[in-house]
Amino acid sequence: MNTQNTQQPIDADAVIVGAGPVGLFQVFELGLLEIKAHVIDSLPVVGGQCIELYPDKPIYDIPAVPVCTGKELTDNLMKQIEPFDPTFHLGQEVVKVERRADGRFDVETSIGTKFITKTVFIAAGVGAFQPRTIKLDGIENFENDQLFYRVRDPEFFKGKNIVICGGGDSALDWTLDLVGKAESVILLHRREEFRAAPASVAKMRELCDNFDMQTIIGQVTGYETKDDKLSELKVTGQDGVTRRLPLDCLLVFYGLSPKLGPIAEWGLAIDRRQIVVDTEKFETSIPGIFAVGDINTYPGKKKLILSGFHEAALAAFGAAPYIFPEKKIHLMYTTTSPKLHKVLGVETPNFD
Repeated sequence: MNTQNTQQPIDADAVIVGAGPVGLFQVFELGLLEIKAHVIDSLPVVGGQCIELYPDKPIYDIPAVPVCTGKELTDNLMKQIEPFDPTFHLGQEVVKVERRADGRFDVETSIGTKFITKTVFIAAGVGAFQPRTIKLDGIENFENDQLFYRVRDPEFFKGKNIVICGGGDSALDWTLDLVGKAESVILLHRREEFRAAPASVAKMRELCDNFDMQTIIGQVTGYETKDDKLSELKVTGQDGVTRRLPLDCLLVFYGLSPKLGPIAEWGLAIDRRQIVVDTEKFETSIPGIFAVGDINTYPGKKKLILSGFHEAALAAFGAAPYIFPEKKIHLMYTTTSPKLHKVLGVETPNFD
């Protein structure tokens, strides 16, 4: 996997915005047409939502793969695109896309990486994810020290007194994971009903019955500090009484809010924070810019990874005339095409 950062503009045939599963498969479909891709993502790693939200959760609707985790899907896609040697530009966000007089596009990222590219593929999922934060004045000062919206290193919480806020899958998953590792775990939710998987909720209630953890129904209404450290949460229960919960760390899982970010300023036709495309080439309102995966919209759209894979295939064929204007593009099959076997670096099978 190549990574690159330079102040000089990079001459490119295709720039893909987003390194989630659909963005990675876009690399593959372009590669079959002998189009090399540069891939940009705001996250420091590839995988998009699969890695950020459910790296260890099973996915059951990938064709011919009965079950795989988000991480396994990402790893397999990375292996699949190895022959095409894409260049990744991670930890940076695209902040500028402008059409040049010659029909190509100037693309620039938040850290100054510049491209001159013939085509752009937006595979940014539902946009850049931002965690929904807890609304208490000044509590942001404890972020990444005692207040966390994501768990990067579970070992960090070993032996600590933890309060986890939320009622969805992330809150329950980390509650179940940290019970037994942390000194104590309190799950705090605003109501009795939980949005998480029923099996997770049942396991959580069993742990509470066994006094391995505690669940409190209420709202965080304040906090106390000691020696410049977060020391207690003020929690107002359904009975209207405010109680204090001593803690070492606060984990908040109120969900992630998708933001289109700078994409909204690119002049594309947008409907309800999604990019409008056709269903022949998945091209946007700007010729040469394509959108695939959850970020696009069209009649009958279904937000499924497998739908994004289909869109990536047609988008690659739609983009080829911009990159090879004199070349007639034929549909070839990876099963039988010696040319594709050469591109993929595999031997042509002998069926005789």
